[in-house]
Amino acid sequence: MATKKALTFKTSIDLPAKTRESVIVLLNQQLADTFDLLSQTKQAHWNVKGMNFIALHKLFDELVDTLEDQVDEIAERVTALGGLAMGTARMAAANSTLPEFPAVTAGEDVVKALVERYAALAKSTRAAIDTADKAGDADTADLFTGVSRDLDKHLWFLEAHLQ
Repeated sequence: MATKKALTFKTSIDLPAKTRESVIVLLNQQLADTFDLLSQTKQAHWNVKGMNFIALHKLFDELVDTLEDQVDEIAERVTALGGLAMGTARMAAANSTLPEFPAVTAGEDVVKALVERYAALAKSTRAAIDTADKAGDADTADLFTGVSRDLDKHLWFLEAHLQ
């Protein structure tokens, strides 16, 4: 993976510029993946079919609501650190590490696809916690900890449908 450079603006936040730059790159990667997961979860919401349709349809909308809040928090942290949040749909698509959502509609297949993607984002978010902590940015690590907790909870909700 090529080293990315963050576009930064002046800020009075007392983190060193190099720390802010590296954390902004990290935040923008998580922003791309989280925004992509949001759109994939909405795709699942629109297209799911089967005996559990209404339950899954409603669950997926609840998951989207949480992801929307997380996307907003991540993007705002980027800008608070003096960065440019890379948050358009095209930017997310170009930078997401998540696999594309498959063309499936059967409830179980849709849930399996979401489980794979939620697990991947949960894993990268835990790695992001460690990276932010090692960089000396406890606030970003804390933000990612909250995101991680929600992802794990939602992964549990999804996996319960498959067990």
